[in-house]
Parts: sequence; structure tokens; C-alpha cells
Amino acid sequence: MQRRTFLAASGALAAASSLPAAALAQAAGNALTATWTGPHGGVPAFDKVRVADFMPAFDLAMKTERAEIDAIAGASAAPNFDNTIAALERSGSMIERVGTYAGVWGSTLSTPEFRTIEKELSPKLSAHDDETLQDEKLFKRIEAVYEGRSVLTPEQQRLTWLYWNRFVRAGARLTPEAKTRVAAINQELASLFTSFSQNLLADETDYVLYLRTESELAGLPNDVRAAAATAAEERGHKGEWAVLNTRSSMEPFLTYSNRRDLREKVWRTYYNRGDNGDAHDNNGIIQKILKLRFERAELLGYPTHAHWRLADAMAKTPDAAMELMMRVWPSAIARVKEEVAEMQAIADKERAGIRIEPWDYRYYAEKVRAARYDLDMNEIKPYMQLEKLREGMFWAAGQVYGFEFVPVTDVPVAHPDIRVWEVRRGGQHQGLWYFDPYARPGKRSGAWMNAYRRQQKFDGPVTIIVSNNANFVKGAPGVPILISWDDAETMFHEFGHAIHGLNSAVNYPSLSGTAVPRDYVEFPSQINEHWLPTKEVLSRFALHHQTGQAIPQALVDKLENASTFRQGFDVTEYLSSALIDMKLHLAGGADIDPDAFERDELAKLDMPSELVMRHRTPQFGHVFSSDGYSAGYYSYLWSETLALDVVDAFQRSPGGMYDKDMAKRLHDNVMSVGNSIDPAVGYRTLMGRDVDVRAYLRDKGFPVA
Repeated sequence: MQRRTFLAASGALAAASSLPAAALAQAAGNALTATWTGPHGGVPAFDKVRVADFMPAFDLAMKTERAEIDAIAGASAAPNFDNTIAALERSGSMIERVGTYAGVWGSTLSTPEFRTIEKELSPKLSAHDDETLQDEKLFKRIEAVYEGRSVLTPEQQRLTWLYWNRFVRAGARLTPEAKTRVAAINQELASLFTSFSQNLLADETDYVLYLRTESELAGLPNDVRAAAATAAEERGHKGEWAVLNTRSSMEPFLTYSNRRDLREKVWRTYYNRGDNGDAHDNNGIIQKILKLRFERAELLGYPTHAHWRLADAMAKTPDAAMELMMRVWPSAIARVKEEVAEMQAIADKERAGIRIEPWDYRYYAEKVRAARYDLDMNEIKPYMQLEKLREGMFWAAGQVYGFEFVPVTDVPVAHPDIRVWEVRRGGQHQGLWYFDPYARPGKRSGAWMNAYRRQQKFDGPVTIIVSNNANFVKGAPGVPILISWDDAETMFHEFGHAIHGLNSAVNYPSLSGTAVPRDYVEFPSQINEHWLPTKEVLSRFALHHQTGQAIPQALVDKLENASTFRQGFDVTEYLSSALIDMKLHLAGGADIDPDAFERDELAKLDMPSELVMRHRTPQFGHVFSSDGYSAGYYSYLWSETLALDVVDAFQRSPGGMYDKDMAKRLHDNVMSVGNSIDPAVGYRTLMGRDVDVRAYLRDKGFPVA
């Protein structure tokens, strides 16, 4: 998600009366700092953004928030919830707005000009945040409210604890010297994170494989060829075909290309991102990040960065996270050996004369799928129309949560490809959903959700604005875009984050929507994936792009029968990344060569040589482009274990995945409450017990005992 300051409360009106008139006039003249106006409670003025405005906008926004914080910290009245905690929730609206614009430009419209500004801004914003988090007068007021929190409502108690805990974890109780060092570390890390991300974006942008002959296209389905032709034409290579250095372009090529030499070339280019020994190499940056994180953790009183990160997560300790990962790992790599044996048998039967290598895995896995399950995923793809699946997401959200999606055209967007829908429930406005589905230069790879404005209601209702972003390659005008089954699952997953935000019904923005612990935030989105394969969605929205006929039940049955296919690859690819992430951050202050560490630790884990980590260390943006998922990539496994336990409960209910009672319980205990209650408490209330890992193991086809 885009960078936003810790204290920002989107949509709230900042109390800026202490600002000089000149500053207020400057705010009025800069579209980035201006209060959002227009329909739906106000919307971002994306049509008025100029890159040159970002630096002055952030300068003014930081001054504005500083004035607000100083007013709270220096208040003469005794601290109470309203004049301290609620006042903090009301502060920061300007920097929140500017941060929204910066997040969109940095992730989807990045240019050399903007990247220069990013590098300059990152340490400034870090210093600004630290100035607040280390403000002694402010912390004393927060602590006073925290110590008297028994008189507050449960939600107010939760919010007060959240502020107190974050300030303590940021170093509010440290000596002045230690505070200064922590602040310096944070600023240096901010700069390193930006450099890491920009290096990765450069490798994804600069490395393109152009195909020029029919023989180089051998095996590629027509839709993959068409997308590659469009990508080439957009880059000035009309008449050629481009394989981009992104996952959405790499995966179909490795799955279908008959040219083993080109598969190896594409594979090596993709998995060497950030690891080419050139100006964009990330290994040195990673070494610095790891050292700084360890030093900061020690200053804050924790044995390692991993212990610091997990202290307020659902898992609580690295040991708990490692225990779950290592329970699954042996079954995953054992399944990989079985999968490789099947693939090797096919290669031998075809007299290919090869040993299965990582660039062969997807290609031969498809041959196994066809042989074992009589299923060719190319049979599925004609029914996977991007826009029809979007309609299916809307329909399922309507059935489960009562949402209605209405397209709107009165809202400015950052790029012509972006479309907007108003979300209603019971005829009442619930929020806005922006959809940005296509790849383009300057847009980072992958798929994600953003919140442009967080829901709140303590000073009157403020509705949420969310977006989903993807990187599908545009086809020819008027031709439906066909996506893979895996991409369809990803769409439903990311939409689940948006649905989590749209269901939010809390009072305070810092507790709103997806503002939950990292190992819990993926839980609602992983549940949402499981409405895709339901008969109700497939029969209505998995329609053939030429005939309009629904996907045949026989094909759906094949898909279901193959549901545990290639789980060895999928789980091992992911889990190896999660394990290396945790091991890197449990290594303390050791001198680490990232490439060597990755290689040696994977060998200790008996990592199969036929595949690699989903995110090799030099390109591990989840972990090194921010602190976000650092020592936290295990969160996907933790959350999926919760999600599959809930999905199992849905499937056992009378109404299946559309059971009204289960849907209401999920809404009331998870989707609507944000972080206003402890996630563990919400989960136990929903399920009547703690999580049962057996549903996860059954779903993957792994031994349950």
C-alpha cells in the first residue's frame, strides 16, 4: 500500500487554525494539498496533479501536521481521550491526501522526474514521522490516557492502546541519544527502501525479450501471442512480440513456449532482477538494510528485527511462525519430488534428453496436468474474460455482503485506463472502487489494493475509497482480454482486500478496514478467492468469449479434480521465500552476503533444485522496499490457515459458500470491525475455537496426521 504517515486520518478535517495565513493561501493554490471536493464526499483531483507540485505539497503538509501535533502536545488542559487520542485521529488529513497522490504516482505512473523526488522525500518523511513518534510531551499525554483507559469504551481502549504501543515500539521511552540514532536509522532505511524499489523497477522496465520469428513463438497460445504483440507495439516494435520482465508476462511464456533455450533466457532474466552486478544490483542495499534493522531492534530492546516485528502480530513470536512453516515444509518438498518424477517421466518418454530444470517446471507440469487429469488449462482460458470475472466479483460480493456496484463517470482518474464504481448497500453510499487493470511503463509489477481514503464516523460519516491494481497486457481494441485461472484467483484475492475496506464500520480511521496486523490482513482476501470456483459464479460469469456459453460442468469437474495439482511447486515456491525472510532477520548482526545466505540456507532446508523462491532475495520487494512484510512474509501462510478453516465451515453450512448465517458472522466479527478488537478474539468469536490447521493441509492434498 502507498506510503502514508502513521498519524494520518484520511478524510478528517485538519485543525489548521494555528497556521499562518500565507501557508493557508499556499495550500489553496496546490491541488495536492487541497481538501477533496466533488461527489461522494469528495474525491482525489487526479486530473490536476503535476509532478512539480509534490515537493512543495509535502513541505506544506509536513508543516501543517507539525502544527497540529504541537497543538495537541502543548495543550494546557489535562489529557483525555478527546483532546489527545481523538485529536490525533483528526490530525494529518493534508499529508494523507498528498500521500495518496504520491502512492498512485510512485506505483503506477513512475517517471524519472518523479523518482528523483521520491529519493529526496523518503528521508524527509521518515524524519517527520520520527519527530512525532519521539515527542516526549505528546507521549506523556498518550500514556496518561492509556493509564486511565478503563473508563473508555472498548473501541476507544483499543485505539488508545494502539497509539501507546506504537510510540513505545518506535522508541518513545529511549534516551535522547538512542532516539537520535533510531531516527537516523529510519531515515537511512527510507532512502535504501526507495533505491531498492527503483532498482527493481528499472530491471522490470529495461529488460524486454523481443521475438521476431514464428519459430520463437512455438507453443504460445493465440491470446499470449496477441498480448505480446501489443506489448511490443507499445514499445515501438510493431510487427514483433515482447516478453516483459514481469510475472504476468513471464509465467505464460514459461508455461507454453516450446523453445527451451528461450524459456531459460526468460527465466534467468526474471529471477536475476536486482542481482546482475550492475548499477541496479540490490545485494549491497540488502546488507545495509539488515544491519540497520538489527541495530534498531537492539536499541528498542529486542533480540532481533524479527522479534520486534512480531511482538504485536497475531503470531506474537518468530518461534510460532517458524513452527507453522516447518509443519508444512516437509510435506511441500516431498510433493515436489513426486511432481518432478512425473515430469521427468514425460520428458524421458518424449526423448527430450533433459533433466528437469526450473525453466522446465511450468512447461512439463502442464503436460502432467493434461495426462493425469485430461485437463489443458488452455481449455479454461477462453472462459476467463477479465470483464466478466470482474462482474462475477461484484455479484458474489452482492450475495455475501449485500453490495451493489454502479459505474460512475463524474470522478477524475489518474490514467484513462482507470474506471470507477460507486459501491452501495441497501441503496446507501458505501464507498468508491477504482479499477486499474493494465500494465504500462512506470507501473510496478504484480497486483495490489490501495486505500485512498479510510472509513470513519466519529465526527460524522466518511466513506472509504479503495482501488485494485493489476498488470494485464492490453489486447487489441474490442477483443476480450483472457486471463489464466491463477490470475483470476489473484483478482478475487485482491478484491477481497477492497471488500474488507468497504465493509468497515468503525468509528476511528486508525482502526478502519485493512489496518489490522500483517499476519491477519491477508485472511479476508484469501477467503474471497473461494467464491471464484463456486458453481454460482462460474455458471454466470465464466462465459466463452466467442459463443457466450457457460463453462461446461465436465470442465469444471476436471478443474476441481485437479485442485491439488502442483501444490508442491506453489507451496514450496512461496514458503521458501517466507523461511528465508525469517532466517535473514533472525540472523542478528551477522555479516550476510544475500546470495550466499539464500543458497546455503536453502540447502540446509533441502530445497529442491528444480525450482527457486517465488521472490529471490535481491528482488524481494515485500521485504526490502519497506518494513511492511519484513520478517512477515510468513503472514500469507498464517492467514491462509485461518481462511481455509473458515472456508471449510462455509462449505459445511446448509447454504455452502453463500450461507447467510456464516456470511453475517464473518461480516460482524471480521469484515466490519477492522482493528477495533483483537483479531484472535474476533476469530474465536467467529469460529467458537482457535484455528484448526487440518483444513489447510487437506486443501493442499498434504497428509493431515
